[in-house]
Amino acid sequence: MNIYPFMFMWIAEERKFKTILAMEQIKNLWFDGNRIYMRTTNGKVFSRPLKAYPELEEATTEQRNDFTIDDGMAIRWEALDADMHISSFYETSEANEQNEVAAMFNRFPWLNVSEVARYLGINKSLLARYIYGISKPSEQRLQQLREVLHTFGKELQSA
Repeated sequence: MNIYPFMFMWIAEERKFKTILAMEQIKNLWFDGNRIYMRTTNGKVFSRPLKAYPELEEATTEQRNDFTIDDGMAIRWEALDADMHISSFYETSEANEQNEVAAMFNRFPWLNVSEVARYLGINKSLLARYIYGISKPSEQRLQQLREVLHTFGKELQSA
């Protein structure tokens, strides 16, 4: 069986999808409750949970509203040193806090997400997406997280 026609169809569909997305731009942005909303120039409205973006969730209303839209494709919060691309809003999965990473942080609520992320060598926002189940860590990343928590435990025992 020749799979090449299917490959070309897939490539054509992928290009079509990317073209459609490229035409959309951010028109405006707002916050309501525990979500961030974006309206595109095509009139579509997208939203994401703030839990996935700890810098924004922890920010004041004034800090959240102090943003710029760059070229219609990215949002920048200078005072928070935070950025978000339009493509972040196309992700439709919602938080799933029933996962191993969330269980670790629920078991030890005193863990500081920023410090754990620093020990892992990853961005705080990425760790937050793991915790809230928006992104799924690889098995290797999960093992790194377990090792970091074991290191914390050993340091606490020696204190």
